[in-house]
Amino acid sequence: MFSTLRPLLFKLDPESAHRLTIRSLAAWQAAGCPGAPSRPKRRPVTIAGIEFAHPVCLAAGFDKDAEAIDACHALGFAGVEVGTLTPRAQAGNPKPRLFRLAEDRGVINRMGFNNGGIDAALPRVAAARRRGVVGVNVGANKDSSDRIADYAGAVAKAAALADHVTINISSPNTPGLRDLQDPAMLGELLAACDGARMVASNRVPLFLKIAPDLDRASLESIVRTVIDGGVDALIVSNTTISRPELRSRDRGEAGGLSGQPLKLLAREKLGEVAAIANGAIPLISAGGIDSADEARRRLDMGAKLVQLYSAMVFEGPGLARRIANGI
Repeated sequence: MFSTLRPLLFKLDPESAHRLTIRSLAAWQAAGCPGAPSRPKRRPVTIAGIEFAHPVCLAAGFDKDAEAIDACHALGFAGVEVGTLTPRAQAGNPKPRLFRLAEDRGVINRMGFNNGGIDAALPRVAAARRRGVVGVNVGANKDSSDRIADYAGAVAKAAALADHVTINISSPNTPGLRDLQDPAMLGELLAACDGARMVASNRVPLFLKIAPDLDRASLESIVRTVIDGGVDALIVSNTTISRPELRSRDRGEAGGLSGQPLKLLAREKLGEVAAIANGAIPLISAGGIDSADEARRRLDMGAKLVQLYSAMVFEGPGLARRIANGI
């Protein structure tokens, strides 16, 4: 069915197509997800005490406002990460801000953490039927005067409902956000979030998502800092501001590049982080994962889980199930 619908979706601008997709999934979810495919075969993976039915998960950015958690699980994802959610609602960057690179099977976005705010989304997280793991990805507001306080406050709210909370300091679309990857600032941030994640006596798992544009020395410093700071897993990695050779019309747009053009860089950074960490912290691989072969390659390189998003633009909603059954 997707092969029939894709040309129609591609006639829409990318953001409208994405919004239509989320609305359709939310409507399917409200109807109880009729006709959902059988769940992928189990291949359990446990990270920080959380059991995932298999290693294939949905990256943040797809279901920003937690509108279709159950539907995404029904598509075959073992874990769904909603967000990025900020303390206050924000409109994000001016449109157009999402670009489909059809010839390159990639995406450029400069969305800027557009979302309805964490307080609006969390009731939908609470209402989810939890057919899989639910993570909440949090960020700081663009106009915040205290970004560390933004993160700590968002972590505290998300921890009350999420199976894990992911700190996103690696988006290239909020000016100055990636500065928090500096070890000194990162140590301060993690100390604040470590206290915020406690719910009663329960220490809710905390993940950190890093950029693929960091050099070896920066990665070594970050890995040491996150291990010392009690982070439970590293997501390697977010979108890139680098540009390999591209063919598509919108290749010169500013923003973070994802999809197939990110594949080689994402592999490279996963390999570097795996070598540095040497098993001291679980790794989750994201970026350019579009097949069971690619997912298996990342797992063989040391990742415990994989996350995908952009590949669904080109491969359709059945991709998660195909990858999970194919590995």
